[in-house]
Amino acid sequence: MNRTLLITAITATFVPLINAAPLVYEGDAGLGKGKNIVFIASDHEYKSEEMLPALAKILAKHHGFKCTVLFGLDPDSGEIVPGKSNIPGTEVLKDADLMVVFTRFQTLPAEQMQPIVDYLNRGGAVVGFRTATHGFKFPKESPFAKYDFAYKGEDYLGGFGRQILGETWVGHYGPNHKSSTRLEIVAEKSKHPVLTGVQNAWAELGGYNAYPIEGSEVLAMAQPLLGMTPDAPVDESKKPMAGVWVRNYKSESGKMGRVFATTYGGSGDLENDGFRRIVINGCIWAVGLESAITPSLQTEIVGPYRPTWMGKVKRNAHVKPEALSGWNSTILPE
Repeated sequence: MNRTLLITAITATFVPLINAAPLVYEGDAGLGKGKNIVFIASDHEYKSEEMLPALAKILAKHHGFKCTVLFGLDPDSGEIVPGKSNIPGTEVLKDADLMVVFTRFQTLPAEQMQPIVDYLNRGGAVVGFRTATHGFKFPKESPFAKYDFAYKGEDYLGGFGRQILGETWVGHYGPNHKSSTRLEIVAEKSKHPVLTGVQNAWAELGGYNAYPIEGSEVLAMAQPLLGMTPDAPVDESKKPMAGVWVRNYKSESGKMGRVFATTYGGSGDLENDGFRRIVINGCIWAVGLESAITPSLQTEIVGPYRPTWMGKVKRNAHVKPEALSGWNSTILPE
């Protein structure tokens, strides 16, 4: 093959991915009309690629937000690969009002990480789920080393997790698939907007140790259970641990950014009404619209949803983001 044909072939190979439109859900009307939310999904275990598009649909369809969902993708096929450190499209954060992060140990290339850094530097609102506490992993020589979950420097101790969300990776506090978790509202915080209408919040996931940084406001404590149903008995050997909190971080620009964080968020957790409401309220609060939160706020899941974290159904391993477009698409297709 001569040089011209080779260049043509390479260009043809990459054009579909370069020009591929991101997954976007946008509602017609609602409290979030005019606000942009960017969801970043790429973890290795808890099925963020299922949970985040389902959450995005709810916020778009019921509340009018424009929601863009970015995934870890195979650079050749364009298929969603859980945990892949290749998340094209982060430049859309330039116009975002909220960044929702559910990543784990991401070592993103500079062109994908820099928009995240720029967003944080301007004090953008952040929502973080489960493994976002250890959402980034960079070598010491990287220009993004301070965002690493294990960063030891006093200038940014604990990296993105500790400095933005309020906690980095500490360890498990109850085994997955054997222990689920009841999220108990902190009584003196019951009037906080994020807790409006929240009842019987429960998560399929086992607990995490979490000791949120000073200035964090813990809204719900996580009580490990001896079983995988909401009515399972309490694990008396484990006292409640911080499970949901809010805080503010000071950005490089000097602006304070709102943060909602939880150590839960496996894809099946979204099926629980209480957890789903606290998460939706958290997103709305983070963008400064808490006055619009009511106990009757719509939180119903939009379209078919088949979370696979518990292994009830098998995940399709060959899904491209465009397969999830539209209100009636199945997350994720069989």
